[in-house]
Amino acid sequence: MIYRESGDYSTTYAEDSQTFPIKFDRYRYYVVLFIAFAVIPLVINDYWASAVFVPFLIYAIAAIGLNILTGYCGQVSLGTGGFMAVGAYSVYKLMTAFPDVSIAIHVVIAGFITAGVGVIFGLPSLRIKGFYLAVATLAAQFFLVWLFNRVPWFFNYSASGMINSPERTIFGYIVTGPNTDATAKYLISLLFLTACAILARNMTRGSLGRKWMAIRDMDIAAEIIGVDPLRAKLSAFAISSFFIGISGALFFSVYLGAVEVGEAFGIQKSFLILFMIIIGGLGSMFGSFAGAAFMVLMPVLLKNVLVGQFGWATDLAAHLEFVIVGGLIIVFLIVEPHGLAQLWRLAKEKLRLWPFPH
Repeated sequence: MIYRESGDYSTTYAEDSQTFPIKFDRYRYYVVLFIAFAVIPLVINDYWASAVFVPFLIYAIAAIGLNILTGYCGQVSLGTGGFMAVGAYSVYKLMTAFPDVSIAIHVVIAGFITAGVGVIFGLPSLRIKGFYLAVATLAAQFFLVWLFNRVPWFFNYSASGMINSPERTIFGYIVTGPNTDATAKYLISLLFLTACAILARNMTRGSLGRKWMAIRDMDIAAEIIGVDPLRAKLSAFAISSFFIGISGALFFSVYLGAVEVGEAFGIQKSFLILFMIIIGGLGSMFGSFAGAAFMVLMPVLLKNVLVGQFGWATDLAAHLEFVIVGGLIIVFLIVEPHGLAQLWRLAKEKLRLWPFPH
């Protein structure tokens, strides 16, 4: 009664193949977009922007990128933090070399640079897979962090080794630097996430996405039926790295403003993004959003409730966070490998049949 598609007919192939063929889903999608673009910017403040919304939006882009590679194409990667660092240092060099160019263009170019790097480190996927590919991408993670730490050119020969985001504006609003506007940096992150999500959704539902899933399910059979594994795997690495590079560029320039590569983009960042897609759901766009929201909101909730309300020690709350994440990963891998996205699909099926028994 609440969630029905009775009487909701498609009269054309285009209507039947759209992302949300059921009107109720489309209306919900429009409502979410309206709230995100028209309501939240009116009430957001610096705390909510820095603690919740901006990190969620940026991590969601990274989760979408990793989900394309791991969830849709089946190529395990532990180098997400390193690829985010490529995006961050690329946008930093572009911002300092071309100060008159829009920061939005710099972010997109940084994504393309990261895509090129991703293709290079994706070449081993043509010969190895599974655990061995994970080790190869882990080596890429350590190599990239070492490179940005040891080559002074990347941080413009700064004595501290850190990179600081210069102040840049979009339509007169400061989005990078020490005096950023909360609404402006929220909106630019939201615009990039919306564009990336639409692009990724269309690719995963098209012929390219079907090739990725064929490689994921059985690469030998996919090659027999005409799927080129070289193009499929390298395209997955390139597009995944493109999104991750954009997230890294935004993470540095819009969110943090100043980073040191080992602290901001270390191996823990790679595991964080991986946990997002495992908990949210592999091979699902919604799972990327759900996992990012969970991993961003849980530390904020624990800090405000356990530390702020009950007076727990901060380190104890942080340790509890690790316990919860580890426990949930085990539970989801054993009980529900498709994560929160599958739970959401089951809930919608229940609503479609309610109040009748399943």
